[in-house]
Amino acid sequence: MSHRRLAASAAVLTAGISLASLVPGTAHAADPAGGRPHGVTTPDLAPAEAPGSTTFTSPAERAVTSAIPSAGGSKASGAPRTQNLAGEPTHTIALTGKTTSAHGISLETTVTNNSGASLFVTIDWGDKEWTETYGVSDGTHVETRPHSYAEVGTYQITVTVKDSFSQTLTTNTLTVTTAGSDYTPYGPTRLLDTRDGTGAPKGKVAPYSPARVKIGGNGGIPAGVTAVALNVTVTGTTSGGHITAFAEGDDRPTTSNLNYAPGQTVPNLVIVPVGANGYVDLYNGGWEPVDLIADVAGYFTRSASSSYSPVTPARYADTRTGVGTSLGQVPGYGSFNIHMSGTGSVPHGSTAVALNVTVTNPKSDGHLTVHPSGQPAPTASNVNFRAGQTIANSVIVPIGADGKISIRNGSWNPADVIVDVVGFYHPESKSAYLPIKPLRLLDTRDPADWTGGPLGGRGYIYMPIGARYPHDKGYVLNTTVTNTRDNGYLAVTPDPNTIEAYKNGSDVWPAAPTSSNLNWTTGKTVPNLVQASTGSTGILDFWNQSDGDMDLVVDLFGVYQDN
Repeated sequence: MSHRRLAASAAVLTAGISLASLVPGTAHAADPAGGRPHGVTTPDLAPAEAPGSTTFTSPAERAVTSAIPSAGGSKASGAPRTQNLAGEPTHTIALTGKTTSAHGISLETTVTNNSGASLFVTIDWGDKEWTETYGVSDGTHVETRPHSYAEVGTYQITVTVKDSFSQTLTTNTLTVTTAGSDYTPYGPTRLLDTRDGTGAPKGKVAPYSPARVKIGGNGGIPAGVTAVALNVTVTGTTSGGHITAFAEGDDRPTTSNLNYAPGQTVPNLVIVPVGANGYVDLYNGGWEPVDLIADVAGYFTRSASSSYSPVTPARYADTRTGVGTSLGQVPGYGSFNIHMSGTGSVPHGSTAVALNVTVTNPKSDGHLTVHPSGQPAPTASNVNFRAGQTIANSVIVPIGADGKISIRNGSWNPADVIVDVVGFYHPESKSAYLPIKPLRLLDTRDPADWTGGPLGGRGYIYMPIGARYPHDKGYVLNTTVTNTRDNGYLAVTPDPNTIEAYKNGSDVWPAAPTSSNLNWTTGKTVPNLVQASTGSTGILDFWNQSDGDMDLVVDLFGVYQDN
């Protein structure tokens, strides 16, 4: 097989040595590809993140002036000197704060000093850890300082100006809330099923219209949630189309979360912002009505809970080889457990795990349900499949009290199951979630974006998405493959090379991935959510593990940022 690398505006296409199977098993060696890449551009995430910035203000009129207490504890006699000879305030403080990242705040302090004396300004960031002090002279001084909070949440910033000459303290406060959110596992619980009227009137969703899903204030989910993890399933399809999930009240994005064909049942995990009214809309972009099902796995709030730690995908169970469980297919309506807490990269105390779950060789139609061990299997489903189909789906599932999760085969007959861990949620993890305006990173069908044509078999695209953003530790992506020429799978993995290595030609061919993110058969269009780790270099690889070309679409929905 020939090796090739093509120049591109957003990423570079490469082709390499083939692998044999549809579902990844053991890794095979790969030879370096010939040719040198060039024209790589790091995606600019700033436009997508900017709409999410929030500004907080506290005008000078809110400042309060008091006398400096004397050494003995009582206040100095007489009224504090807060006015100059003209009767104007001696000094004022105005505060403006702006969210800059999941944990970050930028504070602009405007101090006007008319006293003629030198003043000392102290900033108490409200987290009991950081206080800053600086001096100002006569006139108006604008000082902008950044701060990063260890935990997401709401904080009160206190700025105090000390005037030793007039023996006064002038104080202004500003309440700020970080932009990032922590995760709370929930369920899985069914919130919507148009087939039986759960959460909405019974009946299919009309073409080019949404189904409304109540999130905030529904059951044990609090009001004010910022985002939600839903497993959305479309079924009863009679035409082709797509489903787009978005916050009610926001403009509907042009990106899609699920793509379906006539007769298909398609599930996909979505992490979607929640509207100010507590609702999410699921828009049917097809010619004909469809049924929609939505199962909640957890929600995000701007208060400290469990943060995220992405990991390099690792296989925790494979019934075909006996890894992590008994060798042999899972019987119809049978279950098996996987120990998560304290195993491999998942530490003790983790509250939930992010998985990619694949079913293969099923003997009949059915579904898989992934849930905390020690609890009855809920009515929710995570992967829906047809007899003989290989299909994968992303899953976020709470960990049971015994440190395990359970997987139930909801079909009449046996099936093989593969489970890969891609991350975990833990109270001591550092990365909070920041939803952004959906951004298309790549579409190999679009010549304005990509000049390399379809992604070749056994090749990969590398994308330096996090190269300029060292605090980005993971990305929430929706990947879609289409125009597939052969059976295969997509794997998304961190790249060991730096962007400098690609530029100067010292890069090495990455090891072939041993886990899959989505699986397809010839001619099918398949989407799947991917929670991808940026690794140590900020570069992601998108591998076409088939012997035929295919087109790839990558949309960005959110980012996990540390402090």
